[in-house]
Amino acid sequence: MWIVFALLAALTAAVVVVLSKAGLEKVDPDLGFSIQAIFIVIIAWIATLFSGKFSTIYNIEKKAWIYLIAAGILTAVSSLLTFRALKLGNASAVSPLERISLVFAIVLAAIFLKEKLTWQIILGALLMVGGAILIAVSSKSQ
Repeated sequence: MWIVFALLAALTAAVVVVLSKAGLEKVDPDLGFSIQAIFIVIIAWIATLFSGKFSTIYNIEKKAWIYLIAAGILTAVSSLLTFRALKLGNASAVSPLERISLVFAIVLAAIFLKEKLTWQIILGALLMVGGAILIAVSSKSQ
């Protein structure tokens, strides 16, 4: 089931890139992200409330709070940088380069979470980097 959720997340992320780029045509990227962030917060809290999980907020350990807060801050920074890149560049070039984050995630997961790197994962990561660079360079020539 995780594969279905991952693929749906990828599809919605792709739609977000296209909608964001279209929305930023005459809008400052920081303002555009701020508008989008309001709805992210509202929908996230609605989902939490409807799932009945809000009361478990009191059970979250301090270490988890630190990780989640740091991740939230970095998510905002990442989104602000992505919006700035979308404002300046083509979505078809920005998105693949921004998705090199997948490769960084693989490396960081191996280092900090001790996840195993196989030759297939390494090859896949190298192909992702190569593909992203190829698409970005190709977009510049058009």
